[in-house]
Amino acid sequence: MAALRIAFEAPDTIGAACPSASRPIDFLHLAQQTMGDKALEIEVLQIFARQARQLMKELSPATPAERQATAHRMKGAALAIGASAVASAAAKVEGAPDDAGHLAMLAAAVLEAEMFILKLCR
Repeated sequence: MAALRIAFEAPDTIGAACPSASRPIDFLHLAQQTMGDKALEIEVLQIFARQARQLMKELSPATPAERQATAHRMKGAALAIGASAVASAAAKVEGAPDDAGHLAMLAAAVLEAEMFILKLCR
């Protein structure tokens, strides 16, 4: 009987199961940023995709200090649209600009977000 009571008294975890959080772009966050304007959402996402692609090009030949600054810009742009995986990976590059694993993680996160955005814009 105690196990049954514990099971029904478990904390509510609906917030952790939010489908928007499992996508490359958090649509709830994006909608708040754009006040629900769908045309503006698409425009902002397209701008982010172009900016992220350009910033990724700048990372390879950069010095560690330049890589750190570029990663910081990427993190800010990603946070603004709700691309949490990109922001997290960019933060890791910002903290360790010479770590090739972090750079690869950032490249993968940017590619995933960019592909997701391109599919949305079709």
